[in-house]
Amino acid sequence: MSKNVKIRIKKLVPDATIPTYASSGSSGADLYSVIDMNIAPKSFSLIPTGIAIEMPEGFEAQIRPRSGIALKHGVTILNAPGTIDSDYRGEIKIILINFGDEIFKVKKGMRIAQIVFTSVEQVKFEDANKLGKTERNNRGFGHTDSEK
Repeated sequence: MSKNVKIRIKKLVPDATIPTYASSGSSGADLYSVIDMNIAPKSFSLIPTGIAIEMPEGFEAQIRPRSGIALKHGVTILNAPGTIDSDYRGEIKIILINFGDEIFKVKKGMRIAQIVFTSVEQVKFEDANKLGKTERNNRGFGHTDSEK
């Protein structure tokens, strides 16, 4: 992505944290919770970030889990990756699910997810009676698992 792309951010809560990159090589910027909340084992909750964004048409934002939370606590994003379309202007909220055996305590200011921006294209769909043949054709799930 070009370093000239600007993403406008509106704080919906005065003390919301603007996303931050952990290093110069990070592809995802950290998103932060604006509330304290407990997530019981084997359940999920919607966690607000207190921010809304405006990105250029032709871009999307993907919401991805943080590996440290997943490894240490068994917590991830229920709909990973979540998609934010370029015309969405509402608050970014994260659906965290706790696969662990203990309550997961979300704290205000905690890094809960990552946001990754990427360019996308809308395509034109064309109705067809036949599709071109390939070596794979319709072999699907697990088709490369066994030797031929």
